[in-house]
Amino acid sequence: MSRSYWEHFDFVLLGLVATLVIFGIAVIRSAIAGNEVLAGLVQRQIIYALVGLGVMLITAMIDYHFWSTFGRYLYVATVLLLAALGVIGKAAFGSARWIDIGVFFIQPSEIAKIVTILVLADFFARHREQIHELRWVAVSFALTMGMVVWILLQPDLSTSITVLVIWFGMLWATGLTWKHLALFGVLGLISPFVAWPFLADYQKARVLNFLFPDPNARHGAIYNVQQALISLGSGGLFGQGYSHGSQVQLRFLKVRHTDFIFSVIGEEFGFLGTVFVLVMLGLILWRILRIAHAAHDTFGALIAYGIAIMLFFHMAVNIAMNINLIPVTGLPLPFITYGGSALLSSLLGIGLVESVAMRREPLSF
Repeated sequence: MSRSYWEHFDFVLLGLVATLVIFGIAVIRSAIAGNEVLAGLVQRQIIYALVGLGVMLITAMIDYHFWSTFGRYLYVATVLLLAALGVIGKAAFGSARWIDIGVFFIQPSEIAKIVTILVLADFFARHREQIHELRWVAVSFALTMGMVVWILLQPDLSTSITVLVIWFGMLWATGLTWKHLALFGVLGLISPFVAWPFLADYQKARVLNFLFPDPNARHGAIYNVQQALISLGSGGLFGQGYSHGSQVQLRFLKVRHTDFIFSVIGEEFGFLGTVFVLVMLGLILWRILRIAHAAHDTFGALIAYGIAIMLFFHMAVNIAMNINLIPVTGLPLPFITYGGSALLSSLLGIGLVESVAMRREPLSF
């Protein structure tokens, strides 16, 4: 690869991402301190981070135009994997979301998000002039639903919604007309009522417990949210100190290294700690959007926009869930939450963005 490409590599973006990954590993270490069952997770997250860094650099070196052709084959392979996963997953360990490859588990729906971004970026770039026609919008929706249907059958509602949000955000970036926007607004209002009968019982329970919480409940469906709010509130401005959060260290806060890691940050590092995370994620999104704006072509710009939409939605939903603004869901806090598949897909996405950055005019700092 030419040296000039590396001159355009966004080292600021790399530094921001690396800082959050390292910070996330430190928070995970505190969150699981003293738990022998979870003791190995810190080492595993470090391995995921190192592998993810390698994946990111390799992806950055590959010209992103390669995915314009190869992306469609990835799409077919991912759909087939998601379709087969219902049988493979349930037969292996009772869940249809992960594949056990011996060393660790892989969640194909995380790969599906990235593949969807690549396929939609290629489709919208090819049909940018026709996107005002409803039939082309319908075709892009059909491509998206080819992924979503199989993810829903796992069942994984939160990831399905994420993929749909990516589709809508990229459609908007391409040039969605106001009449189509109004149509989607109406469909968005009625879709919860249409989808309700098809939700799993636990999904309905989460929504109902959010809308009509039992104020006297001390355990059960709303327990985690109550403990998350207590954790955030007890942190104050500066926090109780690293590894000194009472809710975390006494294990009142459950799934604290995954879904509710933002509450761990709030308790141990306080309001300033949560602001630090928000600022860092905001800067990452800003760098990605700058790269999208300076991209050499529409395809590259849409790849960057798609990654930004995915990361922003993950961040917004995870934080909103922690502060009880929306029902509990399983979306990660980017680069911080424990989870190999989520971290690898996020770093893969950064690699794609860096590939776009390396093949455009340099940005001013």
